[in-house]
Amino acid sequence: MQVLEINDPEQLAGYRLVWRHLLIETRGANFFQSPDWFETYWRHYGAGQRLRLLVVLDSEGPVGILPLVVREERTRLGTMRVLTYPLHDWGTFFGPIGPQPTATLLAGLDHVRRTQRDWDVIDLRWVHRAGADAGRTSHTMQSLGLCAYEQRWNEASLVDLRSTWDQYWASLDGRWRNNVRRAEKKLAAHGPVEFIRYRPLGAAAGQSDPRWDLYNECETLARSSWQGSSTSGTTLSHDAVRDYLRDAHAAAVHAGGADINLLLVGGQPAAFAYNYQYCGHVFGLRQGYDAGIAKEGAGHVLMARMLAESFQRGDHTFDLGPGSVDVKRYWATSVEIGYRYTHFAPGGPRAQLLRLARLARACLQGARR
Repeated sequence: MQVLEINDPEQLAGYRLVWRHLLIETRGANFFQSPDWFETYWRHYGAGQRLRLLVVLDSEGPVGILPLVVREERTRLGTMRVLTYPLHDWGTFFGPIGPQPTATLLAGLDHVRRTQRDWDVIDLRWVHRAGADAGRTSHTMQSLGLCAYEQRWNEASLVDLRSTWDQYWASLDGRWRNNVRRAEKKLAAHGPVEFIRYRPLGAAAGQSDPRWDLYNECETLARSSWQGSSTSGTTLSHDAVRDYLRDAHAAAVHAGGADINLLLVGGQPAAFAYNYQYCGHVFGLRQGYDAGIAKEGAGHVLMARMLAESFQRGDHTFDLGPGSVDVKRYWATSVEIGYRYTHFAPGGPRAQLLRLARLARACLQGARR
């Protein structure tokens, strides 16, 4: 195996087709692992980060890609240089790209270990240990002598779509199903209830209309929902992320990864769900509901119709996103854990102090239990 390291984002254009081909062969792949998402992300958030994208090759050509970045992060012991994946908490899970993830991870991390150190901490987050990762991150780091500390990073609520809608619907709590039915009746009292889903196949299939009219309706709903007054700066309409999300939408449409869902009541938008999708893997990015009709259960009705249509389309997984597990448990078929694997540079005094501080905190938390 050989490793080619790319530090200049301008060079990525020459590997875009290779990246897309390898992504098709990646187990559990999602849109955040695509070059289309990464290029948009980098334009908006690449400042202050160093790109270390590793292309792993054998005698016949590229077999995998390991996208890494180095960025400075604040800790209790000061600023640390962290080598990590570029997901930045936009999605749920991340990992090597290509049909040989173990070989890619092994060759990539060995390259990192042998080259000049520009990091204090290796922190591989968003690792789906029980899913696509299958434990390889921990084993690979240990085999290279990179002592890795495992911690839970996030929780994600997933819906397995590999059965039928009728089987799934029957498996849900009976009281919850009744709540959804009642919400349907309440909304119908305000006028006809209509579900719209727009999922273009992308420029390669001649479907590249971004449908800004639908996207703008989602933004308007986000602004009028309780999220519009949130200070987190993460909803579609917030200035801190609005330009990035609009550019990401354009990139997703071009690549065939956009998925807009709208619920109309009496001809007026009542709820939206904006998702990304990749080969049947759907990720719920943002949702919102009209504040005036939210109490009627518009969000529940939208979710039911959206999932039913996903079963019909042949999607295989719907990732409802990290956090808010208590709210999403009514729909989820499983809750999956994302892990982080952290290696502290042996030659870095502050990195070792951070390691000891984390160990002490973990011991104290264990003692309290």
